[in-house]
Amino acid sequence: MGTDEATTWGRVDETGTVYVRYGDGERAVGEYPDASAEEALAYYSRKYADLEGQVRITEQRAQRGASASDIGRTVEHLTTTLAEANVVGDIKSLEDRVGVLAEQVGALGREQSAKAEEALAEALAFRRALVEEAEGLAAVDPARAQWKQVTAQLDDVFARWQAHQHDGPRIPKNEANDLWKRFRTARSTVDQHRRAFYADLDAQHRDARTRKQELVDRAEALAPQGSDGITAYRQLLDDWKQAGRAGKRYDDALWAKFKAAGDTLFAHKHEEVAQENEEYTANLAAKEALLTEAEPLLQQQDRVAARRTLTDLQRRWDEVGKVPRDSVRRIEDRMRAVESHVRGLEDDHWKQSDPERKARQSGLASQLEDAIGKLESELADATASGDARKIKDAQEALDARRIWLDALGS
Repeated sequence: MGTDEATTWGRVDETGTVYVRYGDGERAVGEYPDASAEEALAYYSRKYADLEGQVRITEQRAQRGASASDIGRTVEHLTTTLAEANVVGDIKSLEDRVGVLAEQVGALGREQSAKAEEALAEALAFRRALVEEAEGLAAVDPARAQWKQVTAQLDDVFARWQAHQHDGPRIPKNEANDLWKRFRTARSTVDQHRRAFYADLDAQHRDARTRKQELVDRAEALAPQGSDGITAYRQLLDDWKQAGRAGKRYDDALWAKFKAAGDTLFAHKHEEVAQENEEYTANLAAKEALLTEAEPLLQQQDRVAARRTLTDLQRRWDEVGKVPRDSVRRIEDRMRAVESHVRGLEDDHWKQSDPERKARQSGLASQLEDAIGKLESELADATASGDARKIKDAQEALDARRIWLDALGS
């Protein structure tokens, strides 16, 4: 405030007393001895400027939406201060500005109260949602729960609870306690179910570990049997598949031992097969030579000669002995084809020479010939009468019997 403005709102009398003009009058605000009037007015003007600064800051805080209760307390303080202010300046304008602030405090308080209620309702809804989410996890069937996932989800829910408790609005104590009790109960239920599940799983793993160790011992005991122990080992393998899980660390170690025992047996088997293949290679060459003799029989139609040749080949075939395993099916199939052909020649001969069959064929042929003769007569009568339907029926029946007769004679 400049010197002229200070002079407008205050004066100093001859005794050094300082007065401030207020309304239509004035009042003493203090003394400033041993100083000029200008210095005295400047001192009390600075005090006014400080007071005006407090009012201005309060106005700015109200505009920014500061707490209505804080603004209200400041307004009360400023009102009291202005009533007794020992300053030089336009005190009435400051009182008017503080009066406006007092009116704003009411509106600001109602607005903030509504927002606080809305925020409280949202906070309660958020907390209830967290409680319900935790209770949902607690209701999961313990036998089917994916416990790593459930635990991670519950930890996430709890982290959100803590963050909201720290950063969110304060919830009334009774409601906050009720929600926390529900949340704590849900966490406790999940924890109990998880501990029970893993305790049961540990028991299952111990049982499976015991069973699998027994299977390992039995598999290793088969080693002296060599390849003869493979059948028993395969049965043990079926038992292994039914033994259940023993826990990854134990499963891997036990399986390595069990597999090693099987590998030992199969290694013996491979050695035997290799040795057999070496021994049977010459037999394979001999049987292939016999097949070279046998396969021309596929063109043979003389059953007696074919059987005689085949019988000799079969005797020599059996005398040769075994061949390598990977060749068994190939050469056996070739010999089976020759044997099937010779057997077919014999079957055809039997069918043609069987007396009972011939008798049946002769009797049936006679019946068909009689039927054909009768149908030929009926066809002639139908033709003479010109009855198209009878002609058609007689001709179809006659054709059918002729086909049967031809088939019987073939």
